[in-house]
Amino acid sequence: MKTQAGIDVAKNSFDVNINGQKQVEHFDYTDEQIEQCIERLTQEQVELTVMEATGGYELRLAIELQNAGLAIAIVNPRRIRDFARSMGLLAKTDKIDAKTIAAFAATLEPPKSASIDPEACKLKALVARRNQLIGMKTAENNRREHVFDKAVGKSIAAVIRTFEKEIEKIEKELADHIGSMPELKQKVDILKSVPGIGDVTASMLVTELPELGQCNKRQIAALVGVAPMNRDSGQFRGKRMIGGGRKRVRTALFMPVLVAIRHNPKLRSFYQRLLDAGKTKMVAIVATMRKLLVIINTMIQKKQRWNQNIT
Repeated sequence: MKTQAGIDVAKNSFDVNINGQKQVEHFDYTDEQIEQCIERLTQEQVELTVMEATGGYELRLAIELQNAGLAIAIVNPRRIRDFARSMGLLAKTDKIDAKTIAAFAATLEPPKSASIDPEACKLKALVARRNQLIGMKTAENNRREHVFDKAVGKSIAAVIRTFEKEIEKIEKELADHIGSMPELKQKVDILKSVPGIGDVTASMLVTELPELGQCNKRQIAALVGVAPMNRDSGQFRGKRMIGGGRKRVRTALFMPVLVAIRHNPKLRSFYQRLLDAGKTKMVAIVATMRKLLVIINTMIQKKQRWNQNIT
């Protein structure tokens, strides 16, 4: 029987359960206590440690565990909650969550996560911050459309200028950071060679989808959530739909795909064939997004820039 552990991570502490045992160990989120946790997991010869993606709280612990040679798997919290409900576990505390995660690990044995690169984490944080600033700037622009008072208008204009300066700083930091990482810069340059993909989308793809170039076409489509899934039962044949996957990647790719449909001859002809076959525009757009993902996945695999012959 494999030895597996579940860790429930909070802001200032984390709880550990090994193999669903009754005992749940509590640790403070400090260097000393992280080291004690590593010693405990090593002593028990834990083969896989599973934790939820908690928006960043888990990263420090995950990196320390990986540096100590321990295999980890970071999973979507929704999968854990769905698993808990399927087991009839409706109560929720830190200790119960740690036990649930350990049970999830033992039952489903999720694949271990790829090694976490701190430099890639920084790039991901910069991309996220740029998106936040653009969102706030857009909100201020929307407010300005409905303002008639001059004082309020001046205030909004000043805030927008501040956002623009901060966006400019973040974009420079992004460019400098990518330039300092040769392998990452090569990937970004390859992606930017595709008509319709610019600096920001390329940066987003290498941070949010590090598996690019490491999967086959079916796996990469499933990861992003653009692979159609069956909805059949008995004699009923439901409409194929997409779902799951990485929503942020799909959202970020939507506008580049629209641009590619207009300016990328290969994807434009693919999109038009789908329309001519009677597909709706949205179905054709999603299919074109899947086609684009498959193409850039192949490009990263072969370290090859864009050309019309890539499939």
